[in-house]
This record gives sequence, C-alpha cells and structure tokens, in this order.
Amino acid sequence: MTTADYELLLATRYDPLLERLGWNYDELQPSPFLLLRYHYDRLVAAAEQHGWTEAVNLSYAALKTAAEEAVNNAADKSARAYKVRVTLSESGALTASATPTPPLAYDPTSPAFFKPNSDSGTLYGQVFAVTLDTQPTPTSLFTSTKTTRRQVYDDARSRAALPPVGTLSALSEVILHNEHGDITEASVSNVAFYRSPHWITPRLSTGCLPGVLRRWMLEQGRIREAPDDHAFTLDNVKPGDWVLVLNSVFGCRVGRIQEG
Repeated sequence: MTTADYELLLATRYDPLLERLGWNYDELQPSPFLLLRYHYDRLVAAAEQHGWTEAVNLSYAALKTAAEEAVNNAADKSARAYKVRVTLSESGALTASATPTPPLAYDPTSPAFFKPNSDSGTLYGQVFAVTLDTQPTPTSLFTSTKTTRRQVYDDARSRAALPPVGTLSALSEVILHNEHGDITEASVSNVAFYRSPHWITPRLSTGCLPGVLRRWMLEQGRIREAPDDHAFTLDNVKPGDWVLVLNSVFGCRVGRIQEG
C-alpha cells in the first residue's frame, strides 16, 4: 500500500480562560482546549474523505491525551496559553506539539457581536488588515480538508506579502477565491462578511475548509451561511467591507478589506 506524503492537521488553542466560558464544554466539563470535540469530528470526517481506513478508527480519548501531553511537555513551561498542533497519519498515528501564544483577554467569540453601523471599529482590538488574493486557488480535496500540504495557502500569503503563518502580531490576512471567482476562505481562517444585520459566510461548496469555529458559530446563530456559491465574488467584495476572520487559535477577529 502506498503511504501518503502528507498528514491530516488540526490547530487549536489551550487557554485556561476557556474553562470559564459556559459554551466550551467537553463531556459536560469545562475544557481549556477550544472546541476539541469538534476538531475530532472534523479529523475523522477528513480521514474518511481521504480513504484512510486505519485513521478513521481514531478515538476521541487518544486525541485528547495527545493534546494534553503536548501541553504538559511543552518546552516553555512559563506560558499561560499555547497553540496546539496535531497531525494524524494514514496509519492512524498522532503527533502533537504545543507552542506559546498570547493568552486570551476575552471570550474569543465575542467579536461576532460587533455591529459596524454602531460600534467602534476597535471595540475588540486592532482591526485585521485583509486583502484579496490576486490569483485563484482551485478547489480540491486539499482545500476542503486540512492537511500538512499547505503550499496553496503559503503561495497566497506570499503574493500578499504577508509574514509566515503564526506571526499573529501582523494582524493581517489574505482572502482566497476559487477558479470561478467565488470567495472561499482566508489563508489560515474562515471568513464571514457583514451584510446588515447579519454576518454571512461562504458555503462549503465553494471549496472552503469546514472550520471548527465556523461550525460552532453557525450552530449558535452568530453567523449565517450564504444562500448560494456566488453570494461573495471578486465583483461584490470591495475595499471597506467588514469581515470576521475565524480561527481556532486566535478565535474570532474583526477585519476590513483593504485596497490593493
């Protein structure tokens, strides 16, 4: 049997503040990992899509143990919060690591309550500078599932002159579009655009990743899914538009489309 030259991937947050939030529960207990059960669901679904019969048998207990051990074994013991990165191989083997990340100052889903028509743009901190990619990213199995094969996302960031993934201090993102001109997602996050009075996210059928925080926000009614694939295109997303960027490491952040 041929062994794949990539692995399935998840990235989430470990942060004690999450244990104080009533919605971030794991088996009826507060959890310091952001929506880890949702990550498990997506990981197993992706294994099925890739036809990885052994990886499909991953247990939630194994994933949780790997995440906990990554935090416990982190090189920097002084950090209060960590980005936890987990990969799953075709054979079902897990590899996990934890690197320090700035701790949360507030509920990471709160920016979804931001109303551009009445609120200060900096209500939830500095606004993300978001640009549109200059070239399309064709849809594939590797845009609809998260894997270690990240070249198309790295290329989009390079075209936008953005720093490498993980440089959160840059507060910047680039939005991708498919070969039909439909907006899909950003380089490391899902997106939702403000169309008063709601935040609307592109449909999964555009080729975007089924993000974990995106799923939770839809279930809670914080955002809504677009009515069709062509709701957001290069023709109707303009500079000045407000956008939410959704990511399981930094949470939900407010952004705005920039010129150029």
